[in-house]
Amino acid sequence: MAAVCVVPVVCGIIERSAAFLAALRGPGQSNAGLWEFPGGKIRTGETAEAALVRELHEELGIEVSVHTALTPIRHAYPRLTIELIPFICSIVRGEPHPREHAEIRWINAATAQSLEWAPADEPVLREYLDSKILPY
Repeated sequence: MAAVCVVPVVCGIIERSAAFLAALRGPGQSNAGLWEFPGGKIRTGETAEAALVRELHEELGIEVSVHTALTPIRHAYPRLTIELIPFICSIVRGEPHPREHAEIRWINAATAQSLEWAPADEPVLREYLDSKILPY
C-alpha cells in the first residue's frame, strides 16, 4: 500500500473586535462556493507561522501578527490529504482585499454557523467558537 502524502497547510482566523474574517472560494477552485479561513501551503523549510504571514500577505494584502495555535486537522479530500494548521491572528498593517477569493466577509459566531464551510475548516470553526465568548 502506498504511503499517503500529507500536504501541510496553514489558515488564519483573523480577529477584529468581536468579528473574524471568512473567505469564499471562487469558481474554478477546489471547494468552490464554500467558506474557509484564508491561508495556504507551507513551503519547504518554512515554519507554519512564517507561511501564514506570507500567505495572508499574498491573498489579502495584509500583515498579521500570529497569536494562538489551534488543533491541527487532517482531512482527506478526493485528490489530496491536508493537515490544516490553524492560528488566531490579528492585522497589524493593511486592510484585507480578496485577491484570490470570490469574497471576504467579517462575521460573528451566528453568521459563521449559517455559512457552508469547506470540510477541513468545519472542525477548526467549532474549536474556535467553543474557545471564545463571542456575541451571538
